[in-house]
Amino acid sequence: MTYLETSYRHVLPWFLPGTALFALIGLLVARPLARWLPSHPVIAWGLVFSFGIVVSATLTPLRGHFNFAATGGTCDFSRIGLAPLQDLGEINDTTLNILMFIPLGIGLGLLGRSRRAALLTVAALALPVVIETTQLLIPALERGCQSADVFDNLTGLAFGLAIGALASMLADSLSVD
Repeated sequence: MTYLETSYRHVLPWFLPGTALFALIGLLVARPLARWLPSHPVIAWGLVFSFGIVVSATLTPLRGHFNFAATGGTCDFSRIGLAPLQDLGEINDTTLNILMFIPLGIGLGLLGRSRRAALLTVAALALPVVIETTQLLIPALERGCQSADVFDNLTGLAFGLAIGALASMLADSLSVD
């Protein structure tokens, strides 16, 4: 087990149980969600599961417990914009913030064009701001609000959307008779 795995298990002990819970929820709602979108149940499950990855990684309390003695904090606005390239060459908070949003973007990109897909995409674009605001307003989570996280999350989402949209277009072009 690497240092990174050990440290993240200690800091985010609810991550694996949370993602497992969302995997189960995804199984339960995949078919009705797929009918609503409309899409394939595997894509619907992937959307729920990838949302669960984001929630489990960002909105669970650090070190596994709420600190009700924590006081309100501030938001770090020291980086507004894309991550510097040198930050992308190793596994760190920047790359993990980007990577965790890629699956959500891929799932949304695979939905194709519809009002419901657009609605979910707009919600996903707002999600990083909602996460950081929640981290700021609920100090018991012991999370740090950072503008850099918003940009990193949006970078991952955009990258995933591009991959999903390209895959969707490729699948459509291959299925044309």
